[in-house]
Amino acid sequence: MPVRTEQVDRTFVITIDRPQARNAIDLPTALAVAGALDELDARDDVHAGVITGAGGTFCAGMDLKAFLAGQRPSIDGRGFAGIVRRPPVKPIIAAVEGYALGGGFEIVLACDLVVAAEDAVFGLPEVTRGLTAAGGGLLRLHRRVPFNLAVEWALTGARIPAAEAHEVRLVNRLVPAGETLPAALELAGAIAANGPLATKATKRIIHESGDWPMSEAFDRQQPITEAVRSSADAREGARAFVERRRPEWTGT
Repeated sequence: MPVRTEQVDRTFVITIDRPQARNAIDLPTALAVAGALDELDARDDVHAGVITGAGGTFCAGMDLKAFLAGQRPSIDGRGFAGIVRRPPVKPIIAAVEGYALGGGFEIVLACDLVVAAEDAVFGLPEVTRGLTAAGGGLLRLHRRVPFNLAVEWALTGARIPAAEAHEVRLVNRLVPAGETLPAALELAGAIAANGPLATKATKRIIHESGDWPMSEAFDRQQPITEAVRSSADAREGARAFVERRRPEWTGT
């Protein structure tokens, strides 16, 4: 199988497992990632996800051999690699070892948080091949780093060291090589300990509100936040605080 999944406490780990191809994405892999993300969102016993790559590389992008054979590793409704157009509803963290280039970087940009090894490398080299980064790279990068820096990276196709990406806060945690998964699981655990309805609503508002006019923003977020405020979990959170214990979330 090109993708492995496992549950670690309340975190769902998705591993792209094609190290012989530097975890490049072909159609079967895209289908497997999409299926794993559907499982992440459907399961009540996992509250956050981590996506990573096997063999010391995150993802080298699209599998060009498969592309030349006529494959398009894009899924209807989900886009390239089964994630870039419609990421999961639940929070997801990219754990990046080695290279995250082209479509691999676009997978990272589709995630909410990024943990990277000190020797990891990011980049959108599409222009160096006469292509454009059509998997969300050009749509998301300038929202994650300063605008002029995003333009420079995209137009030059430069390879970006993890230290530089961390300096501009694209990377949340910078760790020694080989330590990204444990660090990502620690970060995911901190998220998964919170109310699952609240974390999903928080992610939704942050991602959707970028183009909301302030005159409409509070009205547009109100039905999202009210659904959480009126939930059993909201009452459980308040009750647990008063009783000085950990809440027991039900996701209702």
